[in-house]
Amino acid sequence: MKDTHYRAHLALFFVNVLYGAGHLIAKGVMPAFLTPSVFIFLRVSGAVVFFWTVCLLLRKTQIKKQDIPRFILCGIFGVAMNQLFFFHGLNLSSSINSGIIMSMNPIMVAILSFFILKEQPSVLRISGIIIGATGAVLLTLQGSSQAGESMLGDLFLFINAICYAFYLVLVKPLMTKYAPITVITWVFTFGLCFVCIFPSTIPDLMATNFLSFPLEIYLKITYIVIGVTFLTYLLTIYGLKYLSPTISSSYIYFQPVLVVIFAFLFSYLNWSADYTDTITLKKMAFMLLIFTGVYLTSRSSNKSV
Repeated sequence: MKDTHYRAHLALFFVNVLYGAGHLIAKGVMPAFLTPSVFIFLRVSGAVVFFWTVCLLLRKTQIKKQDIPRFILCGIFGVAMNQLFFFHGLNLSSSINSGIIMSMNPIMVAILSFFILKEQPSVLRISGIIIGATGAVLLTLQGSSQAGESMLGDLFLFINAICYAFYLVLVKPLMTKYAPITVITWVFTFGLCFVCIFPSTIPDLMATNFLSFPLEIYLKITYIVIGVTFLTYLLTIYGLKYLSPTISSSYIYFQPVLVVIFAFLFSYLNWSADYTDTITLKKMAFMLLIFTGVYLTSRSSNKSV
């Protein structure tokens, strides 16, 4: 395997390390200090500033008119809808559930690849989709009976996984024509436009008292903007340049494990609220179902990638 492929795999693993910690850190900011809509605005607008700075320095800003519709769709699914459903879902549900549900992403990619890329499903892939979907449905139903969780929150997280899968499939053709920084800069720029017109964004932003925030909250927001947005999307787009959407999305099943590890670590270090009480044997069983489904789906997909 070429060095670039090794670096692509390493980049995708690091992305999920950042996400794993981000689930817990973001949960500690909402809703006491920021509403989900304001958090999304800060995250996306901050990332746009960083992306355009790098893009202008590298002089890689031009895109073709015929590609603008695809860039807009990537901005809608990969930034606006993805972030809106994730943060509103995380606000209602637990960080543990968010990590588990996000691991459904490879299954969503496999389904969308059938409809968009016309990949024919195998028996193994269909079996994986059914098993993984069963685990996700059971987890969502379980969430409605747990403290600090809700079925609506889990549903939002599930829709977020679907949106991100759409993004991974839609953005791949752009990677063959443009530099990664060009793609992600324009995707976030269009995404920011849709975030700004979301009804609650501007009113919530104007009502937020930023001067009352302690330093800890500013540090958490900075981590989400730089670590979980700027770096993760940049590294993901780098990985997509050398790997298929199916392989890229398969790395996401590290997230539930990493979220659980960070939950215990952050609780021990007193860096976040204690979410370890949301980790149950029943939930681990549902996670195993999703893992099995993801493994079967990815194994089947990798044979055709």
